Amino acid sequence: DMVSSAEDIKGVRVLATKIEGISGKALRDLADQLRPKLSSGILCLGAESDGRASLLISVSKDLTGEFKAGDLMRELAPHIDGKGGGKPELAQGGGTNPNGFPALFEALKARLETRA
Repeated sequence: DMVSSAEDIKGVRVLATKIEGISGKALRDLADQLRPKLSSGILCLGAESDGRASLLISVSKDLTGEFKAGDLMRELAPHIDGKGGGKPELAQGGGTNPNGFPALFEALKARLETRA
């Protein structure tokens, strides 16, 4: 169960992980399955397929006042030499550097560590 590996960072449950060999659409399907199990928190899922990086960020409704998925996407996607966007609860993007996922996940954690 992937949700059991979610970390608590300053009171926010975060599941940030890379999934091997999965497409962008499958990433969204996986997020749809994980969101109810996480209930409150942030999902940051990365995938690599054919040398390209896909990224999905989901923020639960109770946290969108503080964190918006689209804003996090714009902030984090450059780590994978990419871009993306979306709504407060869900954002998707892609890039050309799947090797950037470790730095991207660390940047997300650092962003949450600065939470008041």
